[in-house]
Amino acid sequence: MTGIAPVQPGVDPERYAVIDPETGAIAPGRAPSLTHRDYVSLYRWMRFLRAIDERMIVLQRQGRISFYGAATGQEAAVIGTGYVLAPGDWILPALREGGVALLRGYPFSAYVDQCFGNATDLEKGRQMPCHYGHRDVNYVTLSSNIATQLTQAVGVALAQKTTRSGGVAVGYIGDGGTSEADFHVALEFAARLHAPVVFVCQNNQWAISTGVGQQTRARSIAHKAHGYGLPGFAVDGNDVLACAEVMRHAVERARRGEGPSLIEALTYRIGAHSTSDDPTRYRDEAITEQWKQRDPIARFRRTLDHLGLWDDARDAALEAEHDARIRAEIQRAEAVGPPELETLFEDVYAEPTPLLREQQAALRRHLALS
Repeated sequence: MTGIAPVQPGVDPERYAVIDPETGAIAPGRAPSLTHRDYVSLYRWMRFLRAIDERMIVLQRQGRISFYGAATGQEAAVIGTGYVLAPGDWILPALREGGVALLRGYPFSAYVDQCFGNATDLEKGRQMPCHYGHRDVNYVTLSSNIATQLTQAVGVALAQKTTRSGGVAVGYIGDGGTSEADFHVALEFAARLHAPVVFVCQNNQWAISTGVGQQTRARSIAHKAHGYGLPGFAVDGNDVLACAEVMRHAVERARRGEGPSLIEALTYRIGAHSTSDDPTRYRDEAITEQWKQRDPIARFRRTLDHLGLWDDARDAALEAEHDARIRAEIQRAEAVGPPELETLFEDVYAEPTPLLREQQAALRRHLALS
């Protein structure tokens, strides 16, 4: 992990990178602690996430699901940081970390069910689409309220510290969330109590319509860590190997009892903030075109080609595999149908209260008259 060091006060950050963006070659002295098998796995996961996002956006435009927030252009930051975590670690996500849930074993069928909010959705259609959660993989359901997950991540980390589980909590956030009070409270709380937590900011440079330059006067978001006595790490968020290495470094620090840290992965949101957004109304799309040339998937493909680990035939087979898998799950999920209305009353209390029973009876009477 040569070269991974915290940003220094008063100095512009030198973002940790491993992959040459033009050739795909690995920088001298920065060979990651991953195998070539891991490289192929990372690439497959990045391609899968891209394929899912593209198909889900089409479904939303067709009116078949109601909302989606894609990670297009950010796959290296999502998959790279999630890949090196241990099964006992906990994830408290923002909007674009669904790929981390899948990496950890969240069933793809459950992912698709959640987007449809159908009868087999684990959340019974009660949560916004694209707001996943699964206890079995330690992935806490995200909230659309910005930055609340960071203070919760500190609490989870302290529980792990108290029980000596050896686990680490990871709180993800976007650049806009660093302007919220909860961001500052979480970093202060984590530092003072020496919590085993890693904060990961996916700085995609746009908090819906607010550019990162309007969020802060700091040299980088990683520099914000200095105000709380934490190390802040700046990484090239379009370099999947760099993201994995910096994340591993931060997680191992926390696991050894060396306390919390903040990672800033600089990337770019190629598409809209969500399917409810039109980025052409507020940003220069010529800059977006420049970032498309820095596509993290194409960049890593050059690495695999450089090492002789991949070729066009394998790529075509992978695309066909993903297409078939996604189509099959969508067809299954759409055929399930919506949850029964009476599921509204389930899981509210262990034993339904008199008022709840009264409301349930009222619904039944209404349905009988409909």
